[in-house]
Amino acid sequence: MVGILLITHNGLGDSLIDCVRHVLGVAPAHVRALSVLAKDDPVRKEEEARALIAQLDKGKGVLLLSDVYGATPCNIAKRLCQPGRIEGVAGVNLPMLLRVASYSNKPLHELVQRALDGGRECIVTIDSEGCDAATRSTDY
Repeated sequence: MVGILLITHNGLGDSLIDCVRHVLGVAPAHVRALSVLAKDDPVRKEEEARALIAQLDKGKGVLLLSDVYGATPCNIAKRLCQPGRIEGVAGVNLPMLLRVASYSNKPLHELVQRALDGGRECIVTIDSEGCDAATRSTDY
């Protein structure tokens, strides 16, 4: 199973995990969050992230999800990426996290694509059809 680490501003990652718990009925054990506050030392946070990655990596790799590309949490994630072992995706949202949490038994490279697809497919205007019925009923 691929480990999933959210590296986000403030408590966003913890909030997203709480939402996953609400939707799925359980927060998957292979999903963790690291909050980065304005006062935090990025070097220290990177060390914390490395320790979490070591806990999460059970041999299948770790997917890092961050909120804003170019911001401190994403910059920390970027320094941790190792192609094929630790991959990162910026722009985390709840549909993306639900998708990867539900399919974390897939290979890391496929999980990266599912993250991208899940995040994009459910960004729609509210009056539209939104995510197609198949996505809503089977992918979470």
